[in-house]
Amino acid sequence: MSETGGRAEQTEARPMRARRALLRRLADVVSLPASRINVFERSVVGDLLVDVLRTASTEERRRVAERLAPLGELPDALKRLLLRDEPEVARPLLEECAALSDADLIGCARDAGLEHRLLMAARRGLSEVVTEALFNWAEEAVIAAVLRNDTARLPQSAVESVIALSRNAPVLCALILRRPELRPSGAYVMFWWCGADERRIILQRFAVSREVMQSSVEDVFALAAEEGWSDPVARKALQFIERRQRNRAAVARSPYADLEAAVATAGAGGLTRELVAEIGYLSGIKPLTSAKIMGDAGGEPLAILCKATGLARRDLAALWRAMRRPETTADGAEHPDWRRVQTIYEMLAVDRAQTVLRYWNWSLSSALTPTLLRAIREGEEALIDEYSAPERAALLALAENFGR
Repeated sequence: MSETGGRAEQTEARPMRARRALLRRLADVVSLPASRINVFERSVVGDLLVDVLRTASTEERRRVAERLAPLGELPDALKRLLLRDEPEVARPLLEECAALSDADLIGCARDAGLEHRLLMAARRGLSEVVTEALFNWAEEAVIAAVLRNDTARLPQSAVESVIALSRNAPVLCALILRRPELRPSGAYVMFWWCGADERRIILQRFAVSREVMQSSVEDVFALAAEEGWSDPVARKALQFIERRQRNRAAVARSPYADLEAAVATAGAGGLTRELVAEIGYLSGIKPLTSAKIMGDAGGEPLAILCKATGLARRDLAALWRAMRRPETTADGAEHPDWRRVQTIYEMLAVDRAQTVLRYWNWSLSSALTPTLLRAIREGEEALIDEYSAPERAALLALAENFGR
C-alpha cells in the first residue's frame, strides 16, 4: 500500500471514529437523570442525536436504541425516528422501553410495517387503545400474537372483531377462548364454527347456570302474567330465564303426542323440513334455530338440544340416525363423532344446556329483523357495532346459511 493511499484511509477513518464516539456521547447525555439535565436540554441533545443518526449505519442505530431502551423519558423526535427504523433497530424500544406512550405506539403501528406490529404485539402491558389499533389491520399473525400476550388488555370491540375474524381463521378460536375478556355471548356464537376441542371448552367454561336469575325474578313471572304478558321486552327476557324449556302450547296444536313422539317419527323415517320445524316448536325454539342445530356438521348442538329439553339417550340416538349420521365405523367400532356427541350429552347439566340453547334461539331468531337479514345477506360485518349482542350473534352465525 502506498503512503498516499494509507493517509487517505486514515483521513476517512478518523471522522467515522469521531462520529461513532459522538453517537455514544450524545446517547449518554440523553440518558442522564433529571437531576443532571432538564427537559429542554434533553430535547436539544435529542434533536442533535437524530441528525447524526440519520447517516449512521444500521448497527450503530441499533446500539443507540439498546442504550436508550431502559429510559423512562426520551425526546419525541428521537422516539419517532427509532420506532420507524428497521425492525432490528426498533425492537429494543418496542419490546421494553417505558418511555413510549400509547400515542407513540399507535403512530408506529400506523406508519411502520407488519414486523413492527408483530414486535409491538408481544410488548408487556399493552393498553386497550393500542390493541384495538393493532387489530385494525386484521392481520392474523399480529392478532394471534396479541392474544398470546397475557399482559395485553383487550376492549370488547376488539374481542368482537376477533370473534368475527375467527370464522375464517380457526387458529384464532383457541386463542380467544383463553382470554379473560371473552364473554358467554361471544363464545356461544363462536361455537358454530369452532372445532370439537374448542366446543368442549366453550361448554365447560361458558355454559352458565341461571339459578341466580331465576331466584331473583321469581315474583316477576306472576306480575307479567297479571299483565297478560303484554310487554314484549319483559316477556322475551323472562322466557330466557324460566326453568321450563318445552312449549306446552305447541303440544296442543301438534299432530304428535309430545316431543318424544316427533323424535321417534324422525328416527324411523328421517327428517323433513316440516318435522324439523315441529321438533323446534315442541322444544320451545324457533324453526330457524332447530334447522341450524340439525344441519350442524359436528353434532354437538344436537346433544345440547336433547339435554335441554329432557330427551333421553335413546331420543338422541334416534335424532342422530334421522340426520343420517354414522354410529359405527367400517370395522364396527363406535364412530368417534357419535362418541363425542354422547359425551357432550352426559357432561352437561340440564340448566346449563338450556342457557346455551336459549341464547342461540334468542340470537338466531328473536333478534332477526328485516334490516338484520339484509345485513346478513349483504355481508355488513363492518357495521356490526350498530347491532345489539343477539343481533351481532345472528349476523355472524347465520352468514353461511345465507350463502356467504
